Amino acid sequence: MDQNISSRDGTTLAHESAGRGATIVLVSGAMSTGATVAPLAAPLSERFRVVVYDRRGRGASGDTPPYAVEREVEDLAALIEATGGEAALYGVSSGGALALRAAASGLPVRQVAVYETPYAMSEDHLAERARYTERLTAALKEGRRGDAVELFLQLTGLDDAVIQSARQSPMWAGMEALAPSLAYDDAVMGGGGVPREMLASIEVPVLSIAGDASPAWMRQAAKAIAESVPRGAYRTLEGQTHMVEPDVLAPVLAEFFSR
Repeated sequence: MDQNISSRDGTTLAHESAGRGATIVLVSGAMSTGATVAPLAAPLSERFRVVVYDRRGRGASGDTPPYAVEREVEDLAALIEATGGEAALYGVSSGGALALRAAASGLPVRQVAVYETPYAMSEDHLAERARYTERLTAALKEGRRGDAVELFLQLTGLDDAVIQSARQSPMWAGMEALAPSLAYDDAVMGGGGVPREMLASIEVPVLSIAGDASPAWMRQAAKAIAESVPRGAYRTLEGQTHMVEPDVLAPVLAEFFSR
C-alpha cells in the first residue's frame, strides 16, 4: 500500500489505486488484508479506478480503540471522499456485510456487489455464531491469539487436523497478527442473521453472488440478500467456492458496475 489517508477518528488507512474511470473500492473479509482482494484489481482496472485498502487493524493501516462498526463505515467514507467522492463497493465474505452497512448508512455509493456474505440461515447456525462470539471474546481478552484463529477456522468448517497443521506452518504468525480483527468482523456481522430491515433501506442496486460449489446455506444467504434489498439481483458462478477465482469473478463485476 503506497498511500495513506486519515479517517474521521485519526486512524491511518493504507490504500492504493489502479486504473481510470468510475471508482470501485474492494473490501476484504475476515483474516485478510487488502492484498487478499488485490488480484481482482488488475482485471477491473482496465475499465475502472480500483481502490484496495487495508481495513483498520490490518496490514499497513492503523487502529484506534475502542472499535465500533461505525468507525469502519467512516473509513469507507474517507476513502470514497479521497478517491473521487462517489464509488461502487465490492465486499467479499464479511467484507460484504460492511459494504452493505456502508450503503445503508447513506454514503455516496452507486452500486454494491457482495460475494458469499455468510449470514446464518438456521437457528442452529445462529446458536453456533453466538457460541463463537463468546469464545472469541474470551480468547482475545486473555491474549490467546492462536486460539482465536483456531476458533475462526473451526467456524469456517476446517478439519482439526488441517488446523493443527496450519498451527505449525510459517503463515501462522501472520494469522495471529490479524487475530484481534476477528472481533471486528464478528461485530460487522451483527449477530449473524440476515439484517433484513437494514437491507430493505438500501436504495442502490445490489448484486449478491455465490459459487455453486459452495455449501447450500451460503447460496441461500446470498439469495436472501438479493431478496431483501429493493433493487437486488442474485447470481451463482459455476464451479466456484468461497475462494472464488478472480478471473471468473471480474467479468461479472465489470458487467454489473458498467450499468
